[in-house]
Amino acid sequence: MKICPDADTQPANEPARRPRGRPRCFDREAALDRALEVFWAQGYSGTSIADLTAAMQINPPSLYAAFGDKRQLYLAALDRYQERGLMALDALLAEAPDTRAAIAGALRRMVGEMTRTDRPSGCMVVLSGLHCGSEAAELEPLVAARRAAIEARLQQRIRFGLEAGDVAASVDPATLAGFYATLLQGLSVQARSGVPQARLLAIVETALTAWPGATGR
Repeated sequence: MKICPDADTQPANEPARRPRGRPRCFDREAALDRALEVFWAQGYSGTSIADLTAAMQINPPSLYAAFGDKRQLYLAALDRYQERGLMALDALLAEAPDTRAAIAGALRRMVGEMTRTDRPSGCMVVLSGLHCGSEAAELEPLVAARRAAIEARLQQRIRFGLEAGDVAASVDPATLAGFYATLLQGLSVQARSGVPQARLLAIVETALTAWPGATGR
């Protein structure tokens, strides 16, 4: 969607003025994607308005007119990132033949996404909780709610497995989902630290041996 926040409002009887600087219109979605990359790489506190406007190729008034302020832009970028991630996660969890395979596939896929070389490493939603800093303490519960959405998806799939009979009746879905969600958070931090993909996948395979009834599989 094209945004033109600096539309010309000069009176009709005045001579036309030459446009100044950057084009008046810009693609809001493309600009948001570029802001997402900056926040993902640098965190909220480590990102300045100058960083954002340079990456988004707009000026500060255009940023404020289209997105509000830095905080609102950050949350919009975080939601955009999570929306895409949850869509992919839902597809993986739905397509797997059983619950263990669903969780295993999700973990492996996320490791692959966290270690891609064409974008920042780690999971933006997880790392956001570490990068907010004192500048934006009020963001912490909002970020935590977004992390909880990932764990809720895992828990929902485990509950479905209980009903389908491929998860042991003794399993507490909240605890098992919390275990693997916590694992994902640790994997994200490790990925940002530069731990190789092969190492992270080996950790996933070890964690899968903790699946109830997985011994010998």
